[in-house]
Amino acid sequence: MQKFIVVTGGTKGIGRAIVERFLRAGFAVATCARSQSDLAALATAVQQEFPGAVLHTFAADLSRQEETQRFADFVRGVGLPVEVLVNNAGLFIPARLQDEPADGSALRAMIDVNLYSAYDLTLALLPAMIARRQGHIFNMCSIASIMAYPNGGSYSIAKFALYGMTKSLREELKPHNLRVTAVLPGATLTASWEGVDLPAERFIKSEDVAEAVFSAYSLSPQAVIEELIIRPQLGDI
Repeated sequence: MQKFIVVTGGTKGIGRAIVERFLRAGFAVATCARSQSDLAALATAVQQEFPGAVLHTFAADLSRQEETQRFADFVRGVGLPVEVLVNNAGLFIPARLQDEPADGSALRAMIDVNLYSAYDLTLALLPAMIARRQGHIFNMCSIASIMAYPNGGSYSIAKFALYGMTKSLREELKPHNLRVTAVLPGATLTASWEGVDLPAERFIKSEDVAEAVFSAYSLSPQAVIEELIIRPQLGDI
């Protein structure tokens, strides 16, 4: 049976690099994004680069619980057991806490995308993974999960929370033979950094993060990389 990976936010940046890396390895892939046109462009590019590849796409805004559940239903409808789940969907809006809206809307938006999307999707897909006693969950955390910085604001809070969730899952799922990895990349050359006046070589490549995720998955079943920290060679930005 073909192995199956689920990647949220798979049309751009790190998510797209992970989709492409696992397609190259022969996996069937299911991914989602808010934009149907971005998903269509991804599907076209995939068929050109990986003829015959199996890619399932679904338009969903995972900041909304009901849409996350719809995506989970879609994944279950594919009919393949989930071998790898990558909770990659995220939102980054730089700001100091003191400058964010007083109504707390910035924190709620960050939590909805960066934490609840992963929480809701994982809980929806977890029973089948536990029943199989096989699978690997990757949560896309951040260097901001372990080191707050002045302009991180609510993003850092949300990523700290996702890191905590990942640690909890790791402990809970040990007896079920499921592996859990927190991925903590530093500044990666994605749309989040558009407009920044820094050379591309100052950033991590999305492809490097994808390769690290694939390598962590590829270890023997009795080993797990619990935390995968990746920084630019010259340090954090």
